[in-house]
Amino acid sequence: MSGPLAVFDLGKTNSKLFVFAPDGALLDERRTRPVWKEYRGRHVLDDERLFAWMSRELADVVATHDVGGLLVSAHGCAFALVRGAELLHPVLDYEQEIPPSIARVIDPMLPDFSESYTPWLPLGFSIARHIYWLKEEEPRAFADAQAILCYPQYWGWRFSGRPLAEWSYLGAHSQLWAPLKRDFSSLVDRLGWRGKFPEIAPAGAVIGETRVTLADGSSRTISVHNGVHDSNAALAYYRMTGLSGFTLVSTGTWVIIINLDCPLDALDRERDMIANVTVDGEPAPSLRFMGGREYDLISDSWNQPISQQAVEQVMARGIFALPSWAAGGPFPETSGRIVGGDVAGEERAAVAALYVLMMTDLSLDLIRSDNLLVVDGGLAKINLLTAMLAQLRPGQTVIHSEMSEGSATGAAALAFKALGAMPFRDETVPVAASSVPGLEAYRDRWRELAGNARDAARADKTAREASL
Repeated sequence: MSGPLAVFDLGKTNSKLFVFAPDGALLDERRTRPVWKEYRGRHVLDDERLFAWMSRELADVVATHDVGGLLVSAHGCAFALVRGAELLHPVLDYEQEIPPSIARVIDPMLPDFSESYTPWLPLGFSIARHIYWLKEEEPRAFADAQAILCYPQYWGWRFSGRPLAEWSYLGAHSQLWAPLKRDFSSLVDRLGWRGKFPEIAPAGAVIGETRVTLADGSSRTISVHNGVHDSNAALAYYRMTGLSGFTLVSTGTWVIIINLDCPLDALDRERDMIANVTVDGEPAPSLRFMGGREYDLISDSWNQPISQQAVEQVMARGIFALPSWAAGGPFPETSGRIVGGDVAGEERAAVAALYVLMMTDLSLDLIRSDNLLVVDGGLAKINLLTAMLAQLRPGQTVIHSEMSEGSATGAAALAFKALGAMPFRDETVPVAASSVPGLEAYRDRWRELAGNARDAARADKTAREASL
């Protein structure tokens, strides 16, 4: 590859294209929203629409910036069944539960937590459940599939024609991977799936080429690099700039917290604590909750600034958003609700921001974070939120990236590294702690209310099970 690099950062809610110069400078960015549709009773990605956008924007940035290569960073929990040059079934939306009759078969087969470091997770949060779903309901497509491709590798295949796998995505709470063995889990062999997973190549490695047709009818050939799981790309970025001994708070639709210093035996399977896998194949102790989605749900999609005054007003009124507003996370037993009074507009958004703050702060305790704290992604752009996080954690230094797109930048860093270049340097800046009166007391009361709700839900579940 010569010249700049195009990185497609494909999230569940937003899909983005970034163009990085060989010196690491951000030259351009484009955005769209993926479309999800119905297909044979299942919710799936409109992959042709997304591919058309990717192809169109790629052609434009190749012409405009002389882009010489591309790489895809993508959200977890998605896969594709392919044969030759054919996609045999659209990519499933991970936010749908499998039929109970299928769950009753696959769920008892899932590996023990001590092997996969992934607990039972709902919906398609473990792609093994969704793979099995397609195997049962679309047996011809599954039998015909030459390869099961993880989501970033699906797009790499679309551009290069080469089917591959990659560590960080295989190990992203999939139930397909055993982190300590650095190999596929027992489930893969039990179901005879090993042969359907292609060769593993490192994230960022050059895997082939694609021909790009430009608007003037001419064409250009550019390199294709192996893709990567988004939050693990962000982790790789900060490590490659020289940081060590830190906890990453990677934010977007999900808030994913990774602390490599957390011992694996501290992971609580009942609180959505897992071991992801780094781009180098190492276990990465993690915890996550759907913070971006929950913020939108609680705030009614508020997209304007939130003042400290609004935060103080709802705190003074004793208004709390309690978990959980989306599946997964450290409170899977409880349903989200607002207590203490009615709120609307900016005050409702302030309650939502406080909820994400409270969940993040608790999650950091659960994952034993007492080291440097790096905040990345959308949350890093909300100054009041990061300042309040620093206030609640006075024993830790909190920093954030001025780039704020760690997954895309990490993907670029991996591609450049594969070519022998290391253009990125640590550009994080410290976050000054706020001094919001009563924030610590609000935190204590929120934890009490959330903990009581969890205890009650767990007691109800135990009683129901005992009565069966």
